Amino acid sequence: MFRFKSRAGCVWDLALGRGTAEQATEKRRNSQTTGLTVGKQVQSLDSPLEIFVICAQGVCGFVPTRQERDTDKGEEMSTGRFRSGKDKCRMHMVTWNVATAEPPEDVTSLLQLDVQPPTDLYVIGLQEVSSSPVRFISDLLVEDSWSHVFMDTLAPRGFIKVKSVRMQGLLLLVFAKQVHLPYIRDIQTTYTRTGIFGYWGNKGGVSVRFSFYGHMVCFLNCHLAAHMNYALQRVDEFEHILETQDFDISESPNVLDHKVVFWFGDLNFRIADHGLHFLRSSINSGRLNLLWSKDQLSMMKKKEAFLQEFEEGPLNFKPTYKFARNSDTYDTSGKKRKPAWTDRILWRIKPKDLPSEDDEKASICTDDGQDEYPIMVTQDKYTSDMSYGVSDHKPVIATFSLELRKCFDTPMVHISPVGVWSADQDAVLTYTVQEDFMSSTWDWIGLYKVGFKSASDYETFVWVRENELPETNEVIQISVDKDAIPLLGGQYVLGYYSTNMQSILGLSSNFQILESKRAVMEGLVPESINGINK
Repeated sequence: MFRFKSRAGCVWDLALGRGTAEQATEKRRNSQTTGLTVGKQVQSLDSPLEIFVICAQGVCGFVPTRQERDTDKGEEMSTGRFRSGKDKCRMHMVTWNVATAEPPEDVTSLLQLDVQPPTDLYVIGLQEVSSSPVRFISDLLVEDSWSHVFMDTLAPRGFIKVKSVRMQGLLLLVFAKQVHLPYIRDIQTTYTRTGIFGYWGNKGGVSVRFSFYGHMVCFLNCHLAAHMNYALQRVDEFEHILETQDFDISESPNVLDHKVVFWFGDLNFRIADHGLHFLRSSINSGRLNLLWSKDQLSMMKKKEAFLQEFEEGPLNFKPTYKFARNSDTYDTSGKKRKPAWTDRILWRIKPKDLPSEDDEKASICTDDGQDEYPIMVTQDKYTSDMSYGVSDHKPVIATFSLELRKCFDTPMVHISPVGVWSADQDAVLTYTVQEDFMSSTWDWIGLYKVGFKSASDYETFVWVRENELPETNEVIQISVDKDAIPLLGGQYVLGYYSTNMQSILGLSSNFQILESKRAVMEGLVPESINGINK
């Protein structure tokens, strides 16, 4: 039994939380199948995002807090809170086996930043990110080089990293336009090891799931077994990943419970039967259709019912494996690997449950006139980018339009600065909880410079009110010490971060922090008299 004291002075006994100690033990046993570390979670007072696990071996690593929600969002979605119209969200996905290479300096072509209409979500799945023991430990302490290049490229365009998850060489990154952040909730991640008896994690799957305007979506990045003769093993590995990955969300505890699942990665399926000469001549002459029937994934979909639920666009781009590095020439080494579409992006819409005889009448009566499928997925593009040569794989790109009815369009928390802000005086902000949720005295409000990269990229933060949790629609005022406010000023935004929901639930409008007189006194900027610098 663990006992700890909160910032508010409350003493908490972990055995008195949700579920019994026996249930918690069973949860620990189940989580071991996916390689999750279990232990006591402790939160740092110095940084609100530093939550770490203490187990028998000491500090095991940083993990997100356990999801604690007492509202039934499934019931909320059935009350007809959809807006009358539909909205479109555009998503850009990339999968790339980077073969331990360092990232190129410019990834703008890969991300197609200037496409119209503009992108709302970026989802990037990488495989074989360099993961030597020393490098991997270093990447745990600071962002890896691939995450850095994507964040540095996307942040100036107003994209914030929603979440990332890493398992050895597998890395999954999700970015969203700032305007969408308050509507991305219940974020959770998990991973499953399959390679080398499931120990090292060189193969397997990592996933990020969340609610997007009330619709449950899951992104699963996989790296499956290699070589021509292991097609069945690849299917078994994928099935194992689907069976073992679970989430602490009542309405979508497993991957396939989500309304939309995107499955992508280096799936390693090859082109069977054809010889190397026929493969290359078909590719060089543009007759890719001659190869489709022997694509192992397409062949397996005909045999496995659960694979048939996943859709994929036509393979109208050249096989993306295997190339000589820094060239458009297929493998010229002694091994002469056959070209193959190893890198793929598929998606699945959750099938509508067929009603039983007992509830058929009830299902029809509660339909409430809504669309049969309140979210529609259309693939707009499926291609590869041949311009990148740092790896022996070429990156694969897919763009999608998500047409959906929003279950809500009001943030859970309204937050705003009060009056003029500068480092010459203490500042004031107010926040109001507009919708009941499992708030916590560990929640915090961050001050972000416009163009920030992630929830942890704050200039400073303040804890929410400590003595008691707020009532709905209660206006709460918090003071911000002037010493924590940036001296040079600039454009900033305030964000309310929920530790239970692992997401930003409210953002203020952008506002100006004035340049401080102290900045001149400390020599950070030149003193100006009548518009002329001294």
